[in-house]
Amino acid sequence: MPSDTSSSSSTPSSSPRTPSPAGYSGLLRNREFAGLYCSFTLTVAASTVSGFALGTLVDRQTRSPFLTAVSMYGATFATVLGALTLMSVADTSRPRRTLAALQCVSLLGIAAQALPGLPLAGRFGLLLVLGFFQSLGTGTRMGLLAEVVPPSAYALARSLMNITSGVMAVLGYALGAVLVGYLRPQQVFLAAAALTAVGLVVVAATVREHSIRLLPRPGLRQTWTTNLALFAHPGQRALLLNLWVPNGLVVGCEALFISYAPERAGVLLAAGSAGMLLGDLTVGRLLTADRRRRLAFALRLLLAVPYLLFALHPPVVVATAAVFVAGAGFAATLPLQEQLLALTPDPVRGQVQGVESAGRMTWQGIGATLAGGLAQHLAPGAAITSVAALSVAVTVFSRPFVVRARTVQVEPARV
Repeated sequence: MPSDTSSSSSTPSSSPRTPSPAGYSGLLRNREFAGLYCSFTLTVAASTVSGFALGTLVDRQTRSPFLTAVSMYGATFATVLGALTLMSVADTSRPRRTLAALQCVSLLGIAAQALPGLPLAGRFGLLLVLGFFQSLGTGTRMGLLAEVVPPSAYALARSLMNITSGVMAVLGYALGAVLVGYLRPQQVFLAAAALTAVGLVVVAATVREHSIRLLPRPGLRQTWTTNLALFAHPGQRALLLNLWVPNGLVVGCEALFISYAPERAGVLLAAGSAGMLLGDLTVGRLLTADRRRRLAFALRLLLAVPYLLFALHPPVVVATAAVFVAGAGFAATLPLQEQLLALTPDPVRGQVQGVESAGRMTWQGIGATLAGGLAQHLAPGAAITSVAALSVAVTVFSRPFVVRARTVQVEPARV
C-alpha cells in the first residue's frame, strides 16, 4: 500500500486509522461505513425497482424486446461517459457534499420518470443522465470507502457491498415485479424515489466530511489527465481489463439463459446469484489477502470455464451446477480491486475506483449485446460456449501483465 502523501492535512480524515474490524459485524459498527453501506443498499434497490418499472412500461407501450432490454440495461452504457468526462469530481475536497448532491440528482431523475405522459425519448434521455451520474456517485462512494475503513478491511468491505449488490438486485427485481402487479409503473417510480430519498438522508446523517484530497479543480481536463496516467502502464491496463472483460462476457452468458432454457431460466439465474454470494463470502471473509492474491487467477478461470459445458447441451441439473460454480468466480474481483487500490495514490483513488466500476458495468452491457448478437446466428448453447471461451482467453493471455502490476503507482494528475 503506497504511503499517504496527503495525510498531513489537519482534517478529521488524517487521524491514524483504527485496526481492522473483526468481520462484517465489526464493519457495521463503524458509523460512517454503516451509513455508506445503507445508502448503497437503498440506491441499488431503487435502481433495480425503477429499472423493472421502466422495462414494463416500455414493453407495454412498444412491445419491442430490443427497446425493453435497452430500457433495463441501457444505463450501463452511459456510465462510461462519466468515467471519460467528469469522474475527477469523485476526488473533490468535499466528497460528502459531492455524494449528497449526486444522490439529489438521482432522486430528481427517478421522480421525473413518474411524470404522466412523458414521451419515450424523454424517458431514455433520463435513463442516460442517471447512468452518467450513477458512475460519478459510485466513484465518490468508493473513494470515501477507502477512507472510512482501514486498508486491511477494504476487501472485506467490498465483499460485503458486492454481496449486497447481488442480493438487492435479485430482491429489487422481485419487489418491482410485485409492485407492478398492483400499481401503475409511475407509482413504482415514486416508490423508488422514496428509497433514494432515504439513502440521501442516511448519507447526510452519518458520513463525515473528508478534505485530504488536494487536487486541482475537477473537470474534463483533470479527468482526462488522470485517466491517461491510469492507462499509461500495461500493469494498470491489465488489472482493469481483467476486472471488466471476463465479468462482462460471463454476464453475456447469463443474458442467454431465457433463450437457452425458458422454463428454467429463473433457476439458472438463481444458481448464479447463489454461487456469487458463496464466493464473495468465502473469499472476502475467510481468506487472507495473500491467499486471495494467490487464488485470483484460478478464480478468474472458474468464472468462465464451467460455461464451456454448454457446448454439450447438458441436462438442466448439470447446467445449474455449472452456473453455480461459475458464480463463485465473480469473487476474483476482490483481489484485483485490492491490487488496484494498492497501486493508486490517495488523491485519485475515488476517480480510479469510479473508472473501474463504470467500465465493469459498461462491459456487462457489451457482453450481453455480444452474446445476443451471436445467438442470432448460433444456437444459444453454442453462443454461451463461444463467449465463455473468449472470457477464458482474455484471462489467460493477460495474466503476465497482471503479475507484473506490483510496484508501479498511478500518479496523481497535474494540471
